Amino acid sequence: MPSEPLSQKEIEDRLRELPGWAFEDDRILRTYRVGSHRAASALVAHISVVQDELNHHSDLTLGYDTVRLAVNSHDAGGRVTENDFALAERVEALAPAHGAN
Repeated sequence: MPSEPLSQKEIEDRLRELPGWAFEDDRILRTYRVGSHRAASALVAHISVVQDELNHHSDLTLGYDTVRLAVNSHDAGGRVTENDFALAERVEALAPAHGAN
């Protein structure tokens, strides 16, 4: 069953609860900075586990000391849904353990 897209107001309200996250090009996104490439790689690996658990995957980009996520829901026509925020919240909870800010 397809996910229901959130309204612009719902997205804005939810983003207030997620500092560092933004809405751009019909996606919510965030870039994390970490202390090293190894730490960034570990964060990517940890995020990939969460994505598999949720069966919801982002565009995930690994840089030297950065990790960027951009997510929306394909089953909602490429719009932002509650599933995207569920993933963002899980990533926010695990990021500090990797020294991400």
